[in-house]
Amino acid sequence: MLTFSEENHLKSIFHLSSDPELGVSTNSIADNLNTKASSVTEMLKKLNDKNLIVYKKYHGAQLTEKGRKTALNIIRKHRLWEVFLVDKLNFKWDEVHEIAEQLEHIQSKKLTNELDKLNFPTKDPHGDPIPNPAGFIKFTPKLKLSDLNIGETGKFIGVKDSSSTFLKYLDKRQISLGCNIKVLHQEEFDQSLHVGLDDTNLTISIKTASNLYITKI
Repeated sequence: MLTFSEENHLKSIFHLSSDPELGVSTNSIADNLNTKASSVTEMLKKLNDKNLIVYKKYHGAQLTEKGRKTALNIIRKHRLWEVFLVDKLNFKWDEVHEIAEQLEHIQSKKLTNELDKLNFPTKDPHGDPIPNPAGFIKFTPKLKLSDLNIGETGKFIGVKDSSSTFLKYLDKRQISLGCNIKVLHQEEFDQSLHVGLDDTNLTISIKTASNLYITKI
């Protein structure tokens, strides 16, 4: 059985792996986990010994097939717990991440499967895909709202920034998953966007637009 720290390192490597052929640097993992690079190095050596990653000094860490499946299982549990907390316990989407960070370490396949059986969700409350029991994860092609041209429309499907402060901000602006957003105009001065949001218009910063994932319509 892996420790919580070992699981967190595997999950971090998965999220930081933009290319499976390239190693994730020690510093990147340390920044992601808010810890020291020296501590990460020691952990990577342990994970390497357990055949969960391939680690070479100065080349970073790559997940092995065993490590990838382990990371996806942790992510699966995390996202299923988020769905459960929102759908069954009436938590808001900005309240569930930290709680799910704790619950994801519970080692019970039956519990995980029962969570899945509640409604067999494919995405968590933030729009991220939930891996299936076999470790397959389906990614939907997506763009950032800031990538759209004037006059183009996209469907809001997820967030790049899942922090509580950003999610609360979206709630205040009544920007929710599934809504259609059309780019109407962009200000030359600060690049802010005037957008049509279903039946209303509003102005959002380029920072906000860069943190909204959409699919073009």
